[in-house]
Amino acid sequence: MADQEDLQAELERLRKENEALKARTTRGVSLRVSAKGGVSVYGLGRFPVTLYKEQWEKLLAMADDIRAFVREHEGELKAKEPR
Repeated sequence: MADQEDLQAELERLRKENEALKARTTRGVSLRVSAKGGVSVYGLGRFPVTLYKEQWEKLLAMADDIRAFVREHEGELKAKEPR
């Protein structure tokens, strides 16, 4: 009987672990430090976007300009279909 209980407990643990992994992957975007010391953003496309700290700071400082540009060119821009 203990073996059956152990199997049920292990099955439940694996189900919870599986759900946690699914939740993490559906979030989609993650950050890592690259081998060369850059910041890599995974989950935007097939390949990561990697820039050095100074480049990210410049880009982030332009966030309002980028949003305005996207609004102004909405008709010209295409949206990638979600998978």
